[in-house]
Amino acid sequence: MRSSVEIYNIRTGESRVVFQTEQLIEAPNFSPDGGYLLVNGDGLLYRLRPDGAGGLEKVDTGFAVACNNDHGISADGTMIAISDKTEYGKSCIYVLPAAGGTPRQVTQNLPSYWHGWSPDGRHVAYCGIRDQVFDIYTIAVDGREETRLTHGEGRNDGPDWSADGQWIYFNSSRTGLMQIWRIHPDGTGLQQVTHDNYGNWFAHPSPKNDKVLILSYDPDVFDHPRDLHVRLRLMDMDGGNLTTLFELFGGQGTINVPCWSPEGDEFAYVRYFPVA
Repeated sequence: MRSSVEIYNIRTGESRVVFQTEQLIEAPNFSPDGGYLLVNGDGLLYRLRPDGAGGLEKVDTGFAVACNNDHGISADGTMIAISDKTEYGKSCIYVLPAAGGTPRQVTQNLPSYWHGWSPDGRHVAYCGIRDQVFDIYTIAVDGREETRLTHGEGRNDGPDWSADGQWIYFNSSRTGLMQIWRIHPDGTGLQQVTHDNYGNWFAHPSPKNDKVLILSYDPDVFDHPRDLHVRLRLMDMDGGNLTTLFELFGGQGTINVPCWSPEGDEFAYVRYFPVA
């Protein structure tokens, strides 16, 4: 596949291509200052300027050379959270300086897949698999005990914090098809947000705290595979005014992690093209 890193502007309804390569590139994050995108490929992390100039710049992740597409930058721009399996053979969450350096372990229970920073940068939200059960957890970045927010009602995955810190959005199959839900960080106030005939994944609230971006599969698709026709859709925080922005060939790797620009007018994503 050819990977095409692109940026979509929700005001103009137009996309621009940032960078293309036959290397598998996934899951762009915007840096908090908008100066670069963070992507992964071949177990490593790379910086990429929003105009694509200079191409991929490798990030020093120390011993962590099996990073997956669950990574992100803290709101103050000082730390990167990664999910890597180099040490244990299972995904473990670490943090390291945004400039690069030696990762510090955060989660003890494995596997754990990072998905979101709290707005104050003190906690991370993630999907943890415990005894084959997928649930949503949070933990302080100093590595204290994890807090479990869901309790085995279907598969729960993809948590991301709202900009005001009041909600954690996630996707769950507890009612059959994967749908978007939200819950307060203290585990109260569980609400279903989407109620439609798609498999909805990876809800990312806007920095403006007014919209949520999601990726939607056809209803017969299980899990979140790559290389399928999918839709990127935008909705109000409570699920209202849900509209399809555009369709593309993608899925896994397209918007697995927070991808909004700091101003909330644009988001980054990856489109894939078959190569003959």
